[in-house]
Amino acid sequence: MKEPYVRKHYNRKEKGTAAENGAVQYLSSSGYMILERNWRCRTGELDIIAEREDCIVVVEVRSRSGELLQGTPEESVNARKINQVRSTTQVYLHMKGYEERRVSFDVISVLLNDDLSLASLSHIREAF
Repeated sequence: MKEPYVRKHYNRKEKGTAAENGAVQYLSSSGYMILERNWRCRTGELDIIAEREDCIVVVEVRSRSGELLQGTPEESVNARKINQVRSTTQVYLHMKGYEERRVSFDVISVLLNDDLSLASLSHIREAF
C-alpha cells in the first residue's frame, strides 16, 4: 500500500536558507563572485555580499511560500530594514578596507514551492 503524501512544514530558517541558496546559485551563474554569506556584526546581518565589475553588491534576500496574503517578498523591505542594511554595510566596508568601493544595494525576491524548490526569483538591482 502506498504511503499518503504528508506535507512537511518547514521552519523560517529552512525557508530562508532555501531562498538564499537559490539566490547564490542565480548570482553565481550571472557573473557575480560571492564574497560572504550571512555576514554578522553588532549592527545586524547581511544576507549576501557579492562583487561584480568592481562593485560591492549587498543583496537582501526576501522570500515567501504559499499564499501572498502578507504581500510580496520585496514589499517586506521597509525603511527600518534599509537603514539596518546600510549601517551594517558601512561596518563591513570599513572592516574590509573597501570604503572607496562603489556599492549597490539589491533585493532578490524568491517565491518558494511547498517542497522549498524555487517557484520564481526576481532580482531588483539598486533597490535602495
